[in-house]
Amino acid sequence: MSTFKETGLLPEILEAIEALGFENPTPIQEKVIPALINSTSDLIALAQTGTGKTAAFGLPIINQIDMQIREVQALVLCPTRELCMQITKDLESFSTKMRGFKTVAVYGGSSITTQLRDLKSGCQIVVGTPGRTLDLIKRKALKINTIKFLVLDEADEMLNMGFQEDLDAILQSSPDTKQVLLFSATMPKEIQRIAKKYMKDAVEISVGKRNAGADNVSHEYFTVNGRDRYAALKRIADVNPNIYGIVFCRTRMETKEVADKLISDGYNADALHGDLSQAQRDQVMGRFRSKNLQLLVATDVAARGLDVNELTHVINYNLPDDLEAYVHRSGRTGRAGKTGVSILIIHSRESKKIKELQQMTGKTFTKKMVPGGKEICEKQLFNLIDKFENIDINDAQIESFMPDIYKKLDWLSREDLIKRIVSVEFNRFVSYYQDAPDLNLTRTESSDSSDSREQRRQRGTTFSRFFINLGLRDNVNVSTLIGYLNRNLKGQKIEIGKVEIMKKFSFFEMDKIYEDEVLAAFKNADFDDKEVVIELSKPEPVGAKKFQDEPTDRRKRYNNESSSKESRFKDKKKFGARSYRN
Repeated sequence: MSTFKETGLLPEILEAIEALGFENPTPIQEKVIPALINSTSDLIALAQTGTGKTAAFGLPIINQIDMQIREVQALVLCPTRELCMQITKDLESFSTKMRGFKTVAVYGGSSITTQLRDLKSGCQIVVGTPGRTLDLIKRKALKINTIKFLVLDEADEMLNMGFQEDLDAILQSSPDTKQVLLFSATMPKEIQRIAKKYMKDAVEISVGKRNAGADNVSHEYFTVNGRDRYAALKRIADVNPNIYGIVFCRTRMETKEVADKLISDGYNADALHGDLSQAQRDQVMGRFRSKNLQLLVATDVAARGLDVNELTHVINYNLPDDLEAYVHRSGRTGRAGKTGVSILIIHSRESKKIKELQQMTGKTFTKKMVPGGKEICEKQLFNLIDKFENIDINDAQIESFMPDIYKKLDWLSREDLIKRIVSVEFNRFVSYYQDAPDLNLTRTESSDSSDSREQRRQRGTTFSRFFINLGLRDNVNVSTLIGYLNRNLKGQKIEIGKVEIMKKFSFFEMDKIYEDEVLAAFKNADFDDKEVVIELSKPEPVGAKKFQDEPTDRRKRYNNESSSKESRFKDKKKFGARSYRN
């Protein structure tokens, strides 16, 4: 199938998409559209963001909508407000020639009164976020008992954002006769559970490998000391003068810090995180989409659902805790047929993660050297020359000023004039990067770090025991907790001892002489938008029963489901408590 005319879509739909400039279907559209038009089977489609998934499910659904019925016939669920609005806009564009067709968007952060009114007036398709959709179903304002299609778009993202219970409730309240269409970039166990529980004999369509990155995105990584991470970010931005991208951070606090530093250093940047109101979020996104911002610093949660097709770079300021999230991050660039670059800034201890990512995505990750001052100045200079060459001159506006300008500069030779014009912009880079140090982490530095850690072990470090309110329920394991501790300690080389992961909380040991530094580092800290609490804990006596040394109120708070010592030990076994010594 090389054209949309061969898909079997209605003439009205073909006319609408032709007006939009659609000529040939993308690979996911080429596979999904005929499958949905010619079959009522459930469908699982695995493809990256930016591959045309909305048209893949939207066009065949619109094609099969009964225009005589003013009831909801299709429900599309997606993770964020932005994606909800984008899907609605696309569906409206595809159906401009379909008289009487209506799509309604429902999402949180906006007036529910307006959405109630829109639903009451009647529509054929509802696009919504899980929370608001379920709220409207419970209010009996949204009736889904007649739907023919239920689409889960970016299903893995919805589960990552904690919508599992909402999705279960919506799926259970929908008719058994519906056709379930699941679209996802990755296929984690939770998605497999939904497919097994709510889908029947589903057909699986895949564009590329599972968890694989997009083919037109190149992957690069830079290895630096933790303390040089921000300096490396600046150099990456400076050596790419026309960069237009997203910088991904793990926490809201880090997002704010990095954005504030970039703004202070004169970059066109801003932050996108969970503390922003919807109005502030819309303002930031408006500036980013209009390219008034070159760099958007964001958390994974805040960036979900963003629909920007022209990003040149995605920069991972830190590796995501869940490596599958890297697939989503890198998929933000290289969209709509364009090429893009996904960059990671790592420490030597994270080198194994690069190998895991290569195996998972099937892509080659190229190690790059952090550029030095000379390379950056050269890039900036020729970028400036390109601007001079390609600038549009408005003769009418400047003509009256030119005689005075000629007279003012008449004493300069052609060569001196060019040098002075170039130096106006170029001098600041030369001055800033003069005698700039090499940020690349050498093997010697890496081994020195390991040696010092081993030496501390040998001399017998005295540890303090800490309590932290993160556990298995927060998707925390030993490696993610150690990584989280190291990031917040900002490169301080503090020995980590025993680590125990429980259901709702954990314990870890750190060098006793750094107690104050550890407590200070985690003041006002967060983890995936959850406020983190770290407290000193009494050391666990040898042979003592678990939790016996913890304060009574804390035991009650985190173990209220266990009323006896026996049940607590059962819980510990059930939820897989583990211990580890680094």
